[in-house]
Amino acid sequence: MAEVIAGLFILLFLYTALSKLGEFAVFRHFLRSSPLIARNASIMAVLIPSGEILVALLLFLPATRKQGMLASLGLMLAFTAYLSYMLLFVPRLPCSCGGVISRLSWQQHLVFNVVFIVLALLGIRLHDHVPPSIKTGEAENQ
Repeated sequence: MAEVIAGLFILLFLYTALSKLGEFAVFRHFLRSSPLIARNASIMAVLIPSGEILVALLLFLPATRKQGMLASLGLMLAFTAYLSYMLLFVPRLPCSCGGVISRLSWQQHLVFNVVFIVLALLGIRLHDHVPPSIKTGEAENQ
């Protein structure tokens, strides 16, 4: 089950990162219209998808999957904090999401993120209960 959760995060992060990079100018424009990010929009436009790709790579490799799960949780908490701030304090909400996710309302996106936070927590917990030989991809010698 931990591998399924890791796979979901890999798909999520690669999809959103590639969507943002594919429409980089649009993504950067939306970041520039965000009161929290506007000042650093150009650097954030590079760091966010790069971070998503890096986390996907961590999740892909069995030896770094736990770090990837922890990083996934961190990213989802950061994205959710940003969404929450925007919903509470910004009257006109820009969307800087990529692909199909950009079609969600901000409230739906918040629920989506909370579901993935729960999945990250579950993935971390399940990973802690996986035998070491499976975590590293090695077969046990019997």
